[in-house]
Amino acid sequence: MSYTDAIGQVHEAIAAGTAPRIVSLVPSITELLCALGLASFLVGRTGFCIHPAEAIRTIPKVGGTKDVNIEKIRRLAPTHLIVNIDENEKPTVDTLAQFIPHVVVTHPLAPRDNLALYRLLGGIFGVANRGEALCDAFEAEYTALRAMPKGPPQTLLYCIWKDPWMTISRDTYIAQMMTEIGWQAWAPAGSDARYPRFEWSDAVAAEIDGVLLSSEPYRFTEEHVDALEKQVGKPVQLVDGEMMSWYGSRAIAGLRYLRELAAGG
Repeated sequence: MSYTDAIGQVHEAIAAGTAPRIVSLVPSITELLCALGLASFLVGRTGFCIHPAEAIRTIPKVGGTKDVNIEKIRRLAPTHLIVNIDENEKPTVDTLAQFIPHVVVTHPLAPRDNLALYRLLGGIFGVANRGEALCDAFEAEYTALRAMPKGPPQTLLYCIWKDPWMTISRDTYIAQMMTEIGWQAWAPAGSDARYPRFEWSDAVAAEIDGVLLSSEPYRFTEEHVDALEKQVGKPVQLVDGEMMSWYGSRAIAGLRYLRELAAGG
């Protein structure tokens, strides 16, 4: 069978009995590959690929998601490279594609896109049954999320960085996660950036019901929460950035986390 990735490239399933050599440049995909039982085929990962810790401990690091060590990857002789449109630089991926036979591009934009992601990678690497098991687990959590009572709609400013302050656009995965519980992401008017910068002002504070400070990529803490509440005069909450932004197998736990947030947990 064949499978189509996020940019329309068609990938054939690996032949039965073959051992792929996979480099993942996406932390959440590395975790997903392990959940699919493919950890033994991973030959390279980024330094940000930290889950599951024990399974990836001995897998060589090949740099970050954007500052990739191309020559180190070449020496690993991968058959497959897994990348993401938001997280990896296209010129880097184009260079790697010159010597890696199969480059699989991912780009989940909403929680339910994970179903196609499980089937894409499960199908390519011959573990479709494990992909379907993840789909079943996702659907169970999604059904539970949809069944819970909805609170009043809110507009919340989700912060991912400080100095400069940065937020998310409404077409990002994080923003779509928020909409599942009736939260709309605030974004600066007129900006077409996916992760726009902004400046705090009375006008911004007037447009929002509260602020969410993510634990990643900037490591916001409760100290930031306290300081910003005094500055903005609106409720500020620290949220788990991995649960809100990591697609793949982590998204299943992410749906449970959304239920906790919606319930005020």
